[in-house]
Amino acid sequence: MAETRFTKAHEWVSLDGDIATVGITDHAQEALGDVVFIELPEPGRAVQHSEPCAVVESVKAASDVYAPLEGEVIEHNVALVADPALVNREATTGGWFFKLKLTNPATFAELMTHDQYDKFVAESA
Repeated sequence: MAETRFTKAHEWVSLDGDIATVGITDHAQEALGDVVFIELPEPGRAVQHSEPCAVVESVKAASDVYAPLEGEVIEHNVALVADPALVNREATTGGWFFKLKLTNPATFAELMTHDQYDKFVAESA
């Protein structure tokens, strides 16, 4: 069963073995409003931790999505490119952005747990 962790940049990461699925949280999509465009990293691209690697544009603003961990992009969500609003409807399920084959899966443990993320969001409000 995959475990999900979170970043301070409001990305969620679900780990299954050494494959991480990455998306933005419900909190992030609510703050952005109606998403109208998404640019995703191409498979084969190597990304470093905290590197901007995707872009989300909404009616309110444009925002970078950062690589939460180091690895190689192995897949991006084609459905999201065709229907950017999917992230508003299914941010933590069908609205995932990309999948990474992690260079060092142990770094996943450094990300926030669900409870830690909820506390972070509450304290940031």
